[in-house]
Amino acid sequence: MFTAKRIFIVIPILWLGFVLSISFMEAWLKFQAEGVTQAIGLSIGKLVFGVLNKVELFFLITLLLCVFINSSIKKHKASKYLLFFLVLILVIQTFYLIPILDLRIEQILNKTTPQSSSIHLYYVLLEVLKTTILIMLSHKSLQNANI
Repeated sequence: MFTAKRIFIVIPILWLGFVLSISFMEAWLKFQAEGVTQAIGLSIGKLVFGVLNKVELFFLITLLLCVFINSSIKKHKASKYLLFFLVLILVIQTFYLIPILDLRIEQILNKTTPQSSSIHLYYVLLEVLKTTILIMLSHKSLQNANI
């Protein structure tokens, strides 16, 4: 039977798998495939990262519901702090970075050269931080498991 505590253990591990496979493998690997132009690679990336963002929001909401439902999860301060940082990262990515990156992709696809920017670097840095937080949250939730 699925309980909030068990879901709270599984989701960070599953989420970590998504981020590692998409952000750290698919993102650059697609450009290595024969016949994939910059335009095709960027279009695929925009689609995949848009869907990843929605999946991540679902994972985050699920984790927050688990905390709300199960009072024993609420007692773990480290997990609450890690969740807070995940909320912060996703808010920044969803409402600031992804829209700017999508606009830059559209400019490139429309044969316009966007202004030089560090936005992509900020996104990557937040992905590294998110990965670290998900590893820590996975470890903490497994440590606190009394399944």
